[in-house]
Amino acid sequence: MMEGSRLGLLGDWYHKISAVFASLLILIWIRCLYDYWWESTFTIVHAVLISTTLLMVAMPWKKISAALQLIALITINIIYTDFSWVPPVTDRNTFEEWREWGSIQMEQLTPYIWISLGVWLVIQAAVLLRSKRAAIIMFVSAALLSLAVADSLLTPIYLWEEIAGIVFVGLGWLVASHFAGFKQKHPESWRHLLEYPLSLFLPVLLIIALVMGAGLFVPSIDPILKDPYTVWKESRGETVPSYIGSKIGTETVAPKNAGDSRSGYSRNDETLGNGFTFDYSPVMTVTTNRRSYWRGETKALYNGAGWEDSRAELREQAVTSISPGQALPHGADRSAAGTVKVEQTFTMLRKDRYPVLFGAGPISSIVYMGEIDKPFPPMRWLPQSWELRLPKSESAGYPETYSIVSDTAVLDEEALRKIPIAGLGDSLDSIYLQLPDELPERVRELAADITSEASTPYDKVRAIERYLQTNFTYNNKPDLSVRASTDFVDAFLFEMQEGYCDYYSTAMAVLTRSIGIPSRWVKGYAPGSLPMDSEFARPQGPDGMMNMNPDGSGTYTVRNADAHSWVEVYFEGYGWLPFEPTAGFTFPYALPSNEPADLPEVDTETAPAQTKVEEEGFKVPGWSIAAAIVLLLGAIAALRYRSIRAAWKQYRDRARTANERVVKDTERLIRHCRRKGLDRDEHETVRETMSRWSGRLTFLQTDFRAIQQTFEKAMYSSQIITEDEIAAFEAHVRSVREKLT
Repeated sequence: MMEGSRLGLLGDWYHKISAVFASLLILIWIRCLYDYWWESTFTIVHAVLISTTLLMVAMPWKKISAALQLIALITINIIYTDFSWVPPVTDRNTFEEWREWGSIQMEQLTPYIWISLGVWLVIQAAVLLRSKRAAIIMFVSAALLSLAVADSLLTPIYLWEEIAGIVFVGLGWLVASHFAGFKQKHPESWRHLLEYPLSLFLPVLLIIALVMGAGLFVPSIDPILKDPYTVWKESRGETVPSYIGSKIGTETVAPKNAGDSRSGYSRNDETLGNGFTFDYSPVMTVTTNRRSYWRGETKALYNGAGWEDSRAELREQAVTSISPGQALPHGADRSAAGTVKVEQTFTMLRKDRYPVLFGAGPISSIVYMGEIDKPFPPMRWLPQSWELRLPKSESAGYPETYSIVSDTAVLDEEALRKIPIAGLGDSLDSIYLQLPDELPERVRELAADITSEASTPYDKVRAIERYLQTNFTYNNKPDLSVRASTDFVDAFLFEMQEGYCDYYSTAMAVLTRSIGIPSRWVKGYAPGSLPMDSEFARPQGPDGMMNMNPDGSGTYTVRNADAHSWVEVYFEGYGWLPFEPTAGFTFPYALPSNEPADLPEVDTETAPAQTKVEEEGFKVPGWSIAAAIVLLLGAIAALRYRSIRAAWKQYRDRARTANERVVKDTERLIRHCRRKGLDRDEHETVRETMSRWSGRLTFLQTDFRAIQQTFEKAMYSSQIITEDEIAAFEAHVRSVREKLT
C-alpha cells in the first residue's frame, strides 16, 4: 500500500524530468535576449518557468496541474506589471463596448502575457513530445542553431557558455530518454538496475563531465586554416577573442549588460545611468513646417534610480476609436497659451517598434497612418500624458509612415512671469510633485539656493535650467567610480557632476519638484539634421537676397544619436511647457510675433545627413563566382595589409615634405570624422572645428588638441616637423579613428 502511494505521488518520472530539462533549456536560451528584453520581462518569464516546473513535478494530476499553471501565469503577470483593475461600466450593452473594456485590461499585461504564454506553450510541447527522441534532438538543435547565429560574427555578443549549457542539458535529456525507453521495454531489468543506482548513473555523469571538461580545459591550438575576418584583424595587430580552451578568460570581450551600449530610444527607464557610445544610424525622417523635438513618452514617478509609470498614468482615461482629422483633447488648461500648428510627416527607416507615435507636443490630430484613407489601428490618446499609444501586440506593427498635426505653445515669457504660482490646479494629479522619502536633504537645499533670487515660478524654473546647463559637463561615458550616493540625482549633482541628457533632465525634474512646482520627465528625439542648404536658407528671392528659414522647415534625418530626454513643467492656464537643461542643447520654441526668432542651432548629438549608401546599407549580392573571387582577393589583401598600406603611403607621400604630410593627414582626418557623423561648417578653421568637437566628445579632447597644435605648426610656422613629432601626430590620428569606429 505504501509502495503504491509512493509511485502515485511520483507518477511518470520521465514526464517530470522532461519538464525540468525543457525549462532549463528555455532558461539558458533566453539569456541571449538580455540586451533586448526589459528586466520586468525576464522577471515574469523566470517566475513562469519556476511555477510551471514545480507544478508539473509536484502535481500528479496533469489536467489540474495545467489549470493551476495557467492561473499562476496570469497571477504572475498581474503582480509584476502593476496591473490596475478597471471596473466595467454598468451601462455597457454592445459587444464592441465590452471588447474595448477587455482590451483596456489586456493592454496593461501586453506584451508580457503573450511572451510568458508562448514560453509556457513551448514547455507543454516539449513535454508532450518527450517520448520521441527525434523531437528532443530537433528541440535542442533549434536552440543551438539560433544561438550559433546570434553568436556569429554578424553580432557583437558571445554565447559560448549558453551553447555549452544547451549541449549539457540536451545530453542529459537524451540519457533520460534512453532510460525511459529501457524501462518501458525491459521493466524487470530496470528494477534490477535500480538496486545498484551508483553503477547505473555514475558512469553516465562521468562521461558527460569528461565531454564538457574536454571542451573547457583543452589547451588552445591555433587553427591550420583561418577565416578572412581573423586574418584581417591579426594583420592590424588586433586579437580576435578565442573561445577554444580558456573559454572564460580575460580577453577583450565586452560583458553582456555592461552598461556601455549604443545610443538610442530607451526601453526601460527604471534604472538610468551608465555610459553609451554614439550610434549615428538613421531611425526616421521628419518632414515638417517647424523644427521641434519629437516627443515620445512621459514618466511621472521618480524611484531614486530612474522613472516609472505611476498608477495615475496607468489609469488615465484614454480617447479611443480615433478617426482621421479628429481633434484630440489636451487635458490640462491651455486657455492662456498661444499656439502654432506644426505639420509633420514621419517616415520610419528601421523596423523597430515603439509604444507610441512621435510628434511635436502635443498632437492635435492624425492626418493618416500608412496609407491615406486607410483605417487607423485601435490607438489610444492619453490627453493628460500627451501620448498617442499603439496596441502592444506585436501583430499590430509600427506604421512605416504617418502624418500628424500638433499645437505647440508659443513661448511668451512676459505672460509666464505674470503667473504668481505654479501649483497643481484643479485637474492635475499630485504625482507630479512626488519625490522619494529617501531623497537626500542637500538636494532640496540646493534647489532652494538656486532659486532664492528668482521672483516668479517661471524665473525659478529658468534658474534651475541655467544652473544645470552651466555647471555640469556633458559626457556620454561618465566616471561611475566616484559615485557613492544611492540616489541618481544626488550622485549627479554632488559627486559625478557630469553625464548626459538623462542625468540633466532627471535632476531638473527633481529640483523643480523640490520647490513645489509640478514637472514630469519626457523622452523622445532631438530634431535631427537638415541638409546644409535647407537648414539656414531658401533659394534667392526677387531682390537677390537669401530667404532665411527661421522656423527650420524641411526634412530632418533623425538618428539613434538624437535620442534625448528633457523636462515639462506645468503652469496654470498655460499647460505643460518644455525645458532643456542639458548642456549644449537648445529647445526650438515658437516665439511671439514681436520677438525675433533665432536661427536653428545644430544639436551636439546631431550628425550631418549620410549618403544613400550609409542610410540604406550595403546590399550583399547573392552567392556567385564573382562573390567568391572577391572574398578570396580580400583574404589575400588582408594577409598583406600592412605591407600594401605602407607601400601606398610611401607612394602617396613620396614628393611631400613632413609639414605637407601633416596638413594632408589632418584634412583626411576631418573628412573621416565628417563621414562618422561630426559636422563642420564650410568656413570654420581647424582650431574652431576641433575645439567644438572636443566640447562634444570629451574623450577625444587630448587627441584633437595634439593634432591641432601639430597642424598649426606645420601650416603656419617656418619650423620643420621632426620625425618624432610626425610619429606622435600619427598616433593621435590613429587614436581618433579607432575611437570613432
